[in-house]
Amino acid sequence: MARSILPTEVAQWTSQLAGVLHATCAWRLAPLTAGLLYARGRRTVASWLRAGGLGRDYQDYYYFLGTLGRNIKALAGALLRLAIPVISPGQRLLFAIDDTPTKRYGPKVEGAGIHHNPTPGPAGQKFLYGHVWVTLSWLVRHRCWGTIGLPLLAALYIRQVDIPKIAWLYRLRFQTKLEQAASMVEWLAGWLRYLRKTLWVVVDGAYAKRPFLKRAQQAGAIVISRLRKDAALWSVPVVLPPGKRRRGKPRIYGKERISLAKRAGHKQSWQGGTFPLYGSEVQMHYKTFLATYKPAGGLIRVVLTWDNSSGWRAYFCTDPNARVAEILEAVADRAAIEQNFHDLKEVHGVGQQQLRSYWANLGAYHLSLWLHTLIELWAWAKPKHVIVDRSASPWDDTTRRPSHADRRNALCRQSMQTEFQREAAAEYVSAKIHRLWQRLLRLTA
Repeated sequence: MARSILPTEVAQWTSQLAGVLHATCAWRLAPLTAGLLYARGRRTVASWLRAGGLGRDYQDYYYFLGTLGRNIKALAGALLRLAIPVISPGQRLLFAIDDTPTKRYGPKVEGAGIHHNPTPGPAGQKFLYGHVWVTLSWLVRHRCWGTIGLPLLAALYIRQVDIPKIAWLYRLRFQTKLEQAASMVEWLAGWLRYLRKTLWVVVDGAYAKRPFLKRAQQAGAIVISRLRKDAALWSVPVVLPPGKRRRGKPRIYGKERISLAKRAGHKQSWQGGTFPLYGSEVQMHYKTFLATYKPAGGLIRVVLTWDNSSGWRAYFCTDPNARVAEILEAVADRAAIEQNFHDLKEVHGVGQQQLRSYWANLGAYHLSLWLHTLIELWAWAKPKHVIVDRSASPWDDTTRRPSHADRRNALCRQSMQTEFQREAAAEYVSAKIHRLWQRLLRLTA
């Protein structure tokens, strides 16, 4: 049995997560997480096993990834529950949902297909072959570091044309990205019901459609998203006095069509305000009004913003009583999930695992998500000088907030430092060895 060398806090959290799994394999979660933390180079599962010293039982750990893939919702719920006391959130809980692709190679990778490439790059590659992950992240605000995303749960989107290839083996049915996102909101509402807090979900404009909005509102979530510039908005219906009401149900949508372009082009009614966006105070020109929107099922709050560089943009909230500041802050905080995707691919090497099984791919992706969140939870209350020391880089900006890679390296340093102190306590170690160890520690982490 491999021995985990994770710090005390992370080891305790990992033990709580492992409690969800069957006792015969739950103990494998901690050493595999440690292997993912210390892995270097190309982040294949083989590199995880080498870094964790798990090569002797490599077949069992490959099977264990499939076990993780089958229990992702239970583990994600347990992670959310242990994260809430650490973060101590306010009355509003803000989550973000978006999708990202990971490139894969080989025709026998289950669930992989040809998808639209959101970042074509200099080559202009419009499509890529690989997996697409619809991911849910909790957006939290740190008192010093601004908005941070904590990824929790994901769903593997498989095109309808690719479903028959593996449906017979895993009993899968086709789901659109909107349906997968709506299922996540329903799962989230079930887990957070005991908190009695307001659930807010911010999504990209591609998710602002009826199949998602209807189910999200039925689950009790308030949705914020971008509006198309040609969105079919209608006026608010006039409410007649009780004595003058006609027979039948009252109108939900007004009779007058609202043009966002005309509203934005009108020079009057623009207001100015200062909002805490992207870590600083930003002055914005905005308009806000109520309208009815059929995909949202009725009344919404619309906010128009003006930027000299990009012109006007439109956003909406399914809560008509929401304040403009809450809407704009949520839209700005959504950038944290894009940062999550960057860190997962660049720091944790998501998409490099070289797995073929559907459940194993699901387990490997989620293990990277959960390690990302555990690192952020571990660093949440740590002072800046513990996380990163920029004295060796005088050209760097000392006021810049620590990146996720800095927090990951700090966790590795503390883990190895704790392990060295534990071994050094058994016998005398000279000061020269201590200095050599500290130098080696700075080079490796």
